[in-house]
Amino acid sequence: MKRQLLLIFLIVSSLHGVMAQVLTREDSLSAGLIRSNNTTVLSGYGQIKAEYDFRLKTATANLTRNVLFVGHKFSNRIYFFSELELENAKVVGGQPSGEISMEQLFLKFSVNRDMYIQAGLFIPRIGITNENHLPTTFNGNDRPFVETFIIPATWREIGVGLYGRVRSISGFNYSVAIMNGLSSKSFVNGSGIREGRQEGSNATAANLAVTASALYYVKSWRLQMSGYYGGSAGLTPRVADSLQLQSGVFGTPVALGEVDAQYHKNGMAFKALATAVGIPDAYEINRAFANNTPSMMVGYYAELGYNFYQLINPEVHKNLTVFVRQEFMDLNYRVPSNGIKNGINHKNYTVMGLTYQPVNGVIIKMDYVLRKTQPRNEDLIVTPFPQQLPYYTSNGFFNIGLGYSF
Repeated sequence: MKRQLLLIFLIVSSLHGVMAQVLTREDSLSAGLIRSNNTTVLSGYGQIKAEYDFRLKTATANLTRNVLFVGHKFSNRIYFFSELELENAKVVGGQPSGEISMEQLFLKFSVNRDMYIQAGLFIPRIGITNENHLPTTFNGNDRPFVETFIIPATWREIGVGLYGRVRSISGFNYSVAIMNGLSSKSFVNGSGIREGRQEGSNATAANLAVTASALYYVKSWRLQMSGYYGGSAGLTPRVADSLQLQSGVFGTPVALGEVDAQYHKNGMAFKALATAVGIPDAYEINRAFANNTPSMMVGYYAELGYNFYQLINPEVHKNLTVFVRQEFMDLNYRVPSNGIKNGINHKNYTVMGLTYQPVNGVIIKMDYVLRKTQPRNEDLIVTPFPQQLPYYTSNGFFNIGLGYSF
């Protein structure tokens, strides 16, 4: 039995680094722990959240998402991965409601023990939460806000990526990928580049993007830096010229960079991330589409938590974590001369709460979120009060939720 456990540990470590974890059946397939060929694997995750708004005295309850994973092992070198996601419980035609989408759908080709290629609709290795976004892997009912609005997790596009490790440098992993770019026409002020994701749905592929990462595991640390550079026009040269935009593979570019660090030892957990987005042609985008695109956005966060089960019984693999996270972002850090600043895009979040995991795969969460911003730019309000709800520069939210993964 000990030899089998050691073998499993060595396999997982060789593919993902010494701090990798096998949390779900999907992880088992990815790590090569499914023995038989022509084997189909079912997995999934989801979460439910109830939120109380202290200012408006209102509450909402929502089935945030439910994701079904179907994978298949064709051979020892070729694997299939897919995730179908339903957001907000249901989809109703012609009405504001949920969304059904493919979160991932790709083939993985194992080149050798140190390298693999994946092609299709996949999530690139950018930031902390983008790849590791299961509700059982992060504290709080909401994913970090910086990794929602600046790094738009979950960010997936169609492309091909190469992943590997450098055996001569223990713990060092890398990735490089090429995929379709963003659509600057769809950028929405206040949500960063999030709405510009094309997510495999009739994506314009005349503009491309490249992304790369360097990931290093050392002792109890996981250190990473990653970047993205890609075009956002995706138009024919004639149409782009008429809008005075740059066409071509990297025309009207968007650049993103981030660095992050995670630490886990003896129940103590720490993570931090800093990121910035540059859009040098924001002036031209605003002139073409009038969507008030900023030329630069910045953000960072840091989180500290402690698992008190380490004091109660270190041998029990349960989670009772108290945590606090501080986040800052400025979604209009720099704006071009034809852009308009809005104080609500200058955000500070303080998130504190409790995470309880009675067994692997089940999570119960409670948290309090304090959001502070600068005053709203009233010139941007089209429908005044009472149609437009009042805005508070300081507001608090209490959340309680459930999550699962299997």
